[in-house]
Amino acid sequence: MNIFTKFFKYCKTCYEELAHKVTWPTYKELTGSAVLVLSASLIIALIVFAMDKVFETVMSFVYPG
Repeated sequence: MNIFTKFFKYCKTCYEELAHKVTWPTYKELTGSAVLVLSASLIIALIVFAMDKVFETVMSFVYPG
């Protein structure tokens, strides 16, 4: 079996799995997951921002000027 035959067999197998074996989320599940990820990202960004401001304040006392 040459490399091209192996490659096309691999592509066909991938397509068969994606088309027939994978369960895709519904639109409602997908939007719910997206909102959850965006919310978590925003909360983590706010926590990092707050920590940065606290460290900046502490360092301004340690290294004035």
